[in-house]
Amino acid sequence: MLTGVFINGLTIIMGSLLGVLLRNISEEMKETVTKGIGLGVVVLGIQMALPTQSFILIMISLSIGALIGEALQIETFMNKSGLFLQKRFSKSESTFAEGFVTASLIFVIGSLGIIGAIQSGATGDHETLYTKSVMDGFMSIMLTASFGYGVLFSAAPVVLYQGIIAILANFLVQLIPANFMDELMNEIGAIGGLMILGIGLNLLQVTKLRVSNFLPGIIVLVVLLSLKLIM
Repeated sequence: MLTGVFINGLTIIMGSLLGVLLRNISEEMKETVTKGIGLGVVVLGIQMALPTQSFILIMISLSIGALIGEALQIETFMNKSGLFLQKRFSKSESTFAEGFVTASLIFVIGSLGIIGAIQSGATGDHETLYTKSVMDGFMSIMLTASFGYGVLFSAAPVVLYQGIIAILANFLVQLIPANFMDELMNEIGAIGGLMILGIGLNLLQVTKLRVSNFLPGIIVLVVLLSLKLIM
């Protein structure tokens, strides 16, 4: 259940250790690696979205979720929180705290970790978290090259929050009928795939989607599927 979570934490640690050794990595190399990761994320998002059996429900959920997310300004709140923490901790003479906070925000905030943790806990499928691990591993190299080894300690909050989500998902799956759970996870994977596709396009700098604002769509989808089951 927690394999993907621990792998994610381990890759951040390994990437940070490599980053200490590669402090002189060029900006061109960082850009190329980031866009390479973006290509892989786009493919993963498409692969996850295609198996949906309820495309209309997915689009309705995504649209309603986007309205809720924009109204609540989820992504704006996350960005403001990140800037507040970064400014607060960057007053230190050392870049240790700044690296820790910056890396934690990048690795923790986002739909990829939430969706991956749900899949790991509910179905034992770690593919999404494995993909996130690759992304976080390379990103930790770049961040450590800029901020130092404080980035390494960001593995702790990542493991903590994704672990909690995976455990909760594993608990809930035992209370839900198997056939409904299969449909639910398939459709959550599909709507999550669309969000992951958005992340990939952002990494490629093709778009500037506020992906976090789509997250309420997962809750909307669960409600709609539940109503469909009852009716």
